[in-house]
Amino acid sequence: MEQRPSPCTHLDHLAVVAPTLDAGSRFVREALGVEVQEGGSHPRMGTHNRLLRLGDFVYLEVIAPDPAASGVERRRWFDLDAITPWTPPRLAAWIARTGDIRAARAACVEDLGTVEPMSRGALSWLITIPPDGTLPLGGAAPALIEWQTAPHPASRLPDAGCALVGLEIHHPDPARVEAVLASLGFSGPVTVDGLPAGAAPRLVAHVQTAQGMRRLAAP
Repeated sequence: MEQRPSPCTHLDHLAVVAPTLDAGSRFVREALGVEVQEGGSHPRMGTHNRLLRLGDFVYLEVIAPDPAASGVERRRWFDLDAITPWTPPRLAAWIARTGDIRAARAACVEDLGTVEPMSRGALSWLITIPPDGTLPLGGAAPALIEWQTAPHPASRLPDAGCALVGLEIHHPDPARVEAVLASLGFSGPVTVDGLPAGAAPRLVAHVQTAQGMRRLAAP
């Protein structure tokens, strides 16, 4: 029997979820000392975003429900339907890039959701989304993305002098998270640490800025 090669995935972008883009942008500005750039809307999801370049192939996304959206008949991604106008913005999710999203999804030891086509302006991609819109392993496991347009969207963004140095993933069952990364053939500046049983998963990003090293996490 022919053996399939293992998937290969890399860190693509981070997602800050917020009740509004202004709230999310302020959260990033206070943490990193920089302004995020205008992004666009995701009509199928009823969301919109703003962006910050963190490298040639890495960026940060601030994403929120779009008040101008109408006719959204499904759960939004990144668990955005669970937030309220008073929910504080937080670094809630991360996304891993792959050249074959269906093979990577099939190889993963956790269910990352269904593969769905998405677009924003001239960009198009495939991404995994759980049907109920929740975050896999509470955000500790990545969503998978396969870009269908080039160049990478990070290269289209202005350089704000920021670079992702590392991402910490904190979870009550770190072995479970490490098993996910191994099954995805993941490589990148990611570390996994444990938390007490029952604690909520947490992401912490370390970003080099013009003002020095900064961190982005939950409040």
